[in-house]
Amino acid sequence: MDVNGIVKQLMTLESRPLSALDSKEAIQQTKLTAFGSLKGMISSFQNNLVALANPAKYAAITANFADTTLASVSATSAAVTGSHSVEIQTLAQSQKLKSANFATTSTTIGSGTITIQFGTYNNGTFTLNPDKAAQSITISPSNSSLAGIRDTINAANAGVTASIVNDGTGNRLVIASEDTGLSNALKITTADADASNTDNAGLSQLAYDASSGGASNLTETVAAGNATLVIDGISINKASNKITDAIEGVTLDLLKTNLGSTTTLNLSRDTASIQGAVSSFVKSYNDLNKTITDLSKYDAATKQASILTGDSTLRSIQTKMRSAISDPLTTAGGGLSLLSEVGVSFQKDGTLSLDTTKLSAVLSDSTKDVSTLFASIGKTSDSLVSFVSAEPDTANDKYSLNISQIATQGTAIGSTAAALTIGAGVNDTLNLTIDGVEASVKIAAGTYTTTSLVAEIQSRINGESAISSAGIKVTLSESAGKLTITSDQYGSASTVSITGGNGKLDLFGAPVETSGKDVAGTINGITATGSGQTLTGAADSSGLVLKITGGGIGARGDIDFAHGFAAKLNNLLGEMLDGRLIDSRIDGINSSIKDIDAQRETLNQRLVDTEKRIRAQFTALDTTLASMTQTSNFLQQQLSRLPTIS
Repeated sequence: MDVNGIVKQLMTLESRPLSALDSKEAIQQTKLTAFGSLKGMISSFQNNLVALANPAKYAAITANFADTTLASVSATSAAVTGSHSVEIQTLAQSQKLKSANFATTSTTIGSGTITIQFGTYNNGTFTLNPDKAAQSITISPSNSSLAGIRDTINAANAGVTASIVNDGTGNRLVIASEDTGLSNALKITTADADASNTDNAGLSQLAYDASSGGASNLTETVAAGNATLVIDGISINKASNKITDAIEGVTLDLLKTNLGSTTTLNLSRDTASIQGAVSSFVKSYNDLNKTITDLSKYDAATKQASILTGDSTLRSIQTKMRSAISDPLTTAGGGLSLLSEVGVSFQKDGTLSLDTTKLSAVLSDSTKDVSTLFASIGKTSDSLVSFVSAEPDTANDKYSLNISQIATQGTAIGSTAAALTIGAGVNDTLNLTIDGVEASVKIAAGTYTTTSLVAEIQSRINGESAISSAGIKVTLSESAGKLTITSDQYGSASTVSITGGNGKLDLFGAPVETSGKDVAGTINGITATGSGQTLTGAADSSGLVLKITGGGIGARGDIDFAHGFAAKLNNLLGEMLDGRLIDSRIDGINSSIKDIDAQRETLNQRLVDTEKRIRAQFTALDTTLASMTQTSNFLQQQLSRLPTIS
């Protein structure tokens, strides 16, 4: 018997359930792919909503010069639309100094220490720039050549650059201030190894002090200068060609002058980016809607259903999104409550369309605020209270604000008038802790006025590496000769402590040190959390963050807060992606696939057992048939030998 052939045919029949399981798994895998595709499209749509949900999008201002060769310009939301006439008279420039001629770049100049200070020369007096610290650079004997000094200065990152220029008769060292402006002119003093710090020999050949009685062995080639311009007839004088505070919210980068003529600076609302974002929103929604339609449609002509036709999860997603887009906002506060009011509306096929003419008209209407229709916006009634941010679950509402404490800065106030004579090793050091950062500063010896002493100490503190690297700054002031150090930071983390140094007593006596305080108050009558100048709500105002920059204590008006459509949809999609709506279906499909795998494994084991049984049965039958055939052949042989019966 052909046992193998018979068993193979029988097992083909027995294996039919495996094919059914393969078909079921293929369907589940297709569904898994479909939900993965759906999840990706939802995520893509959510990413597209980010631009629309950002309040800054609707406050953007475009700025441009009629003559673009004069300056580049940019604007923030703080700028006010309008036009300005601008005349650029001079550009700011940095001071440059040159040395005498030297035969070669390897000519030895001298060793010692170079100290560079920044400030303003006026009527023979040098006034220190309080925002820039003096920088000391050590010139070792091994680096005392012209080239060595150049390289040492550049490596020190001291706010100046050095180069060597060969003018045809010799090599000159050129030292230039990195920053432009009158207040960044250079004063260079030396501690020369030859013990003579002002003669024209050794390292003192690089000394420069243009004040009355000062020693200047370098020659000025380019004078420090401010940028001067006239805006709307008002004269402006700035230390830098990058001007950020002439027109609120506008940054000008001056490129060249137009002395004697004017150009126009135009500031207008950036409606093009808003239109682009809304158009992108409509397209992104339609792309998602097409994915949902393709996954769930039924073709009546071919009587073919899609993989997710009739799926309840798909219907739920589509219904929730359409409802979120269609339902009007109740607390928008900008004169708009429906997307159809800005030209976004549903078509018969379930897609969205955009009427750009209608959107443009609304954007041009000063009585309408499109930002409240899309973004999460808080409108404050107090100009010193600003909305910072909110969480997705912050409730739409009108919140009342009451302030019980305004944020303050940490200070240290001297108890006696400061000594104006500073002696080296006598009263020239201060040990401080600013906002938790410890530092020690050394004040240059000399006799000061109160103003120059304030500038010297402030520049030394702000220039100390531990302070500057931590992003900390202080401001010094004086009243009746008493000095005050104030941290630039607000809140309880803002502290100024004078911990020691031989100059503490002479400069501050027994200073009164006061830590800063965080803003404190309530939102809707519930205590909020203060940190510096920011106040974060709790309970019904949870997630609402406000910044209080001044004003008094007590009632400070209301904050109208609402989530717009983009923010509302973003929250909804976040719940779909982060919750169990889609993931539960994906988990269920994966579970079904695992169950099919388990069934397949069980069936395969049963088929193995079945094949063993069938094969054993047919093998036994084949053996029996072989035995019977042998017996039959024997009998036939024996019968053939019997005598023939006649």
